Amino acid sequence: MKHPKTSPSNRKHGHARRGASEKPGAGSRSPSPEHIADKVGTGAPISETNADGLRLNKAIAASGLCARRKADELIFAGRVSVNGSPETNPGRRVLPGDSITVDGEPLPDRQEHVYLLLHKPVGTVCTLSDPQGRPTVMDLLPEKARGLGLFPVGRLDYFSEGLLLLTNDGELANRLIHPRHHVDKVYEVLVRGEVSERQLEIMRGGMRLSDGTPLLPVAASRVQTQDRRGTLLRLVLRQGVNRQIRRMCDDLGLTILRLTRVAEGGLTLDELKAGETRVLDPSEIRALRKSVGLSEKP
Repeated sequence: MKHPKTSPSNRKHGHARRGASEKPGAGSRSPSPEHIADKVGTGAPISETNADGLRLNKAIAASGLCARRKADELIFAGRVSVNGSPETNPGRRVLPGDSITVDGEPLPDRQEHVYLLLHKPVGTVCTLSDPQGRPTVMDLLPEKARGLGLFPVGRLDYFSEGLLLLTNDGELANRLIHPRHHVDKVYEVLVRGEVSERQLEIMRGGMRLSDGTPLLPVAASRVQTQDRRGTLLRLVLRQGVNRQIRRMCDDLGLTILRLTRVAEGGLTLDELKAGETRVLDPSEIRALRKSVGLSEKP
């Protein structure tokens, strides 16, 4: 998708250039949540200020510009300045009156948090734009949800489908993808042919990939299916190793025919069809935040 340039008037009001975070919507003021759906998750960004101020990476994430991990990357790359001086320490404390810029542009105005659940279809990428011109998950968002600074939390590869959360809540996004929180992700995986009990036991025991990467134990079980092409597995993962399921199955000699994420952190895909989105209801947002140690109210 093409991203319009930020106008000088927007800079004057504290908006950031989109290129700084590679995230759309950061350059325009968010409309009220009532304008994007009948029900949305709302609330101001998390306040963690104290006498010593707020950590720089948290301040950037709280603005909705990007997740905290991305904020760390921007800081380490020397793209962030505080009060006109470059800052490369994510733990630097900043106060409300401090001026923070990314690539010379002020942080965007704080906006209401929005939470969308998408059933990502096969043939799309989980990025904000794609240099190869492939469809992205951002192309699937309803028009009224665009321009709100939403970004995908985690990824599903091009050939996988299923549950994907999109939000502008940087602190929540950071915790959901951080290894220490071990948020359960549930997948249904159709593989060709039979799967032996020994192969399941290897997954359950915490296998080591052929490249030496150690894995946490995976809850693996068979699911009854009418699909005669093979065996349907239900796998529950608690870590975020890149393409973990595909690499596991490849090492075990299993051929994946379909890979679908059906649940994550208490959220479920249910009857949502491929390409469709829905907003999270308040109880889902509270449960999701509680699962990663955040206050139930943003």
